[in-house]
Amino acid sequence: MTSARSLKAARRDQRILLAAFFMLFPGFFFYHTLLGTGLTGAFLGGYFAPVSLMFALPLGLIYLKRMQRDPRRFHAVDLHLCLFLIYFVAVILVNAAAGANRTIVSNHMLGILFIFNMFVIASFLDFDSVPFRVVGVLSLAGMGAIALSYSVDGVFYLGAMGIAKDTDALATYQGFARSYLITFLAVIAFTRWLPLRLLLHAMGATTLFLNTARSEFAALMFAIPIIEFYYSRHKLHFLLCGIILFFVIHLYFDRILAALPANRILELLDLSQSTSASKRHHLTVHAVQTILAHPLLGDYASYKPGYYSHNVLSAWVDLGFFGIAYLILITVVPIVPMFIREYFAPRHCGIFLLGFSMACVTVLLLLTSHYFTDMLIGATLGASSRYFYERKYAKNRTPDLRPPASRHPDLRQAMP
Repeated sequence: MTSARSLKAARRDQRILLAAFFMLFPGFFFYHTLLGTGLTGAFLGGYFAPVSLMFALPLGLIYLKRMQRDPRRFHAVDLHLCLFLIYFVAVILVNAAAGANRTIVSNHMLGILFIFNMFVIASFLDFDSVPFRVVGVLSLAGMGAIALSYSVDGVFYLGAMGIAKDTDALATYQGFARSYLITFLAVIAFTRWLPLRLLLHAMGATTLFLNTARSEFAALMFAIPIIEFYYSRHKLHFLLCGIILFFVIHLYFDRILAALPANRILELLDLSQSTSASKRHHLTVHAVQTILAHPLLGDYASYKPGYYSHNVLSAWVDLGFFGIAYLILITVVPIVPMFIREYFAPRHCGIFLLGFSMACVTVLLLLTSHYFTDMLIGATLGASSRYFYERKYAKNRTPDLRPPASRHPDLRQAMP
């Protein structure tokens, strides 16, 4: 009876986790497509915050129940993320009491919620299940089809159509790109069939190119070789193919550029021509000036809402030196032993690849373009915590190849 009840509870938890993931990411993409095409109004506002709040309690309960059922799941990764979030909340409360900008305070509280939700989802959702993989592939295909169908002159931007009923609530290209990139990483890590992976790579590169989100496009192109090198059986052959591909692209680079539609992605080839990159540079300079003036404690909310440094220095500005140091440690330290133990191992572990690829993407985005409350941090740490648990206790644990212990310390004890 207890076993049947536990199985029923586990299935219920998986349904909640599955619904949370697909409503937060593909759901966000599809909701804003309906909004941008004028088929519906913004009945859920910007969508992500209310849906995250809706799932906060169920996800929190799932986390607590899993920890009570098996305390071994509470890894050092969980502990340090918890301590970081407690420190973050303390900084917010102290500065809110001192009169900090309410918009920035509320954005930070939502950022904490997003990180926590992603941590729980990545910790417990069965990404290798048939329902997740089928719905994931169909979601990627649907998002790709929408981007292709509504692109104009090589650019997918629904706001330019001018038919949205609530234009202020319509997501920017970054919101669409975030939904696609996170779904892509979760699906591709557990896709072992090479032809399907190659199809997903091509579809992902096309979708994010049309979307014009440079950071997410660069992140996807950065993740693809990491994923394929891991899954390749013959590493040297893979490297040789990569070198040949590089020289072929270099040889026909001008022709390839001429065949591509002109959009913001091509600014990656020369960021000096990008007004967006110039604005981000000025914001980074302002952040450095703030850090030099307040090197230890930072200067919380010392900028207008939205005018933050688009990189990890934003953590130093808001949380001080301890905050950025702790954030870097909890993000980078777990992936080092994961890389050493697994990346060149003969077996393939999907949850390792999910955590490692997300960690690589997270570090890249934090260094170049994303705010320090990026929800990918939660996904990275959730997958890392789950990897360490499964490697030691569950299905991904390494086999014990030591000889069996002797039943008798002294051979004479075994003799009659």
